[in-house]
Amino acid sequence: MSLFITSLNSGSNGNCYYVGNEREAILVDAGISCRETEKRMARLGLSMSKIKAIFVSHEHSDHIRGIPVLAKKFKLPVYITPGTLLHMGDSLDMELVHHLREFETVHIGELQVTSFPKEHDATEPHSFIVSCRDIKVGVFTDLGLVCDRLIRYFSQCHAAFLEANYDDEMLENGGYPYHLKRRIRGGKGHLSNKQALSLFMTHRPPHMTHLLLAHLSKNNNDPKLVEELFNNCADGINIIVASRFEETPVYHIGFSNTISAQVGQLDFGFGAFL
Repeated sequence: MSLFITSLNSGSNGNCYYVGNEREAILVDAGISCRETEKRMARLGLSMSKIKAIFVSHEHSDHIRGIPVLAKKFKLPVYITPGTLLHMGDSLDMELVHHLREFETVHIGELQVTSFPKEHDATEPHSFIVSCRDIKVGVFTDLGLVCDRLIRYFSQCHAAFLEANYDDEMLENGGYPYHLKRRIRGGKGHLSNKQALSLFMTHRPPHMTHLLLAHLSKNNNDPKLVEELFNNCADGINIIVASRFEETPVYHIGFSNTISAQVGQLDFGFGAFL
């Protein structure tokens, strides 16, 4: 069975990532509005009825802004750690809340979602790996550093959303105050292009087919620079830079996919599954 993935938005203005099979799907974070999430799903030909749950990585507003309305409207269970939940106050319907624990695997139909701790300046931040049978997709953003856990899970993935937040020189020479620069690159902030590239070059598995570079800084990075940097050593892997302004195409991740499949126009018969 295959997985289908898209970034609905990626950046400090909102993050929302879709992973699903032919029957069910999940969102990792929902930092854009419910209305915008619906609109972008519709443009891709994806049905909201397929979404069965939301998994929350941490409490920063660009990851949770749309969750209360989205969860309430579609009666979606929200998987969230107790510490992260505290920061959301009473905005969530508690009947929809499911406590998330590190290294726990949650079953959503034929999807298995495993969470693991990451280094970020939040209360209980987690990354996720989503599996369907033997296909695995990782969602790895808001990372202060490359830890052993990230290496272990990244090296299993057929595809991954991976943070490439900032270019070192752009951050150093940019207008951010010193304390913010220190926060970004201080081990609990964000992953640089060089750190992400090193992880990719050193630990990518031979079966990886797609890498979606995510959470690029508006002020301290350049999508063209990142795309060129990774394409220079992609060795056949599809490199996609996730936008902070719009959704990406939907990509088909499976054993036989040597090319990516864009699903927006449903021009290869995928519409029967939506």
